[in-house]
Amino acid sequence: MTTITSSSIGPSSASSSFDETRSGNASAERLTSASIAVDRIATGAHHAVDRIAAAASSAADRLNVKGEDLLAAKDRWAQACSTYVKDNPLTALGIAAAVGFLISRWVR
Repeated sequence: MTTITSSSIGPSSASSSFDETRSGNASAERLTSASIAVDRIATGAHHAVDRIAAAASSAADRLNVKGEDLLAAKDRWAQACSTYVKDNPLTALGIAAAVGFLISRWVR
């Protein structure tokens, strides 16, 4: 005759499948919360990159305008110097000699 005991039927097989299901649900919940966190971080990073790109573009535009202003100022100064040299050649020659002398003393 065969005797059936509680250990052969026991709750261990039922509880182990319950534990596996609960463990699977916990893994799925952790995966979902991790996915949400990654999405939130990625969205924040995307917004930060957009703000930085907009600031860089604005800065580049301002630098471009300043560069154009400097080129125009250089042209004005060159024209003014050229006009002065044509109008006062001896004075310009004396100024050039004095500046050359000072630079040679300063460089030594």
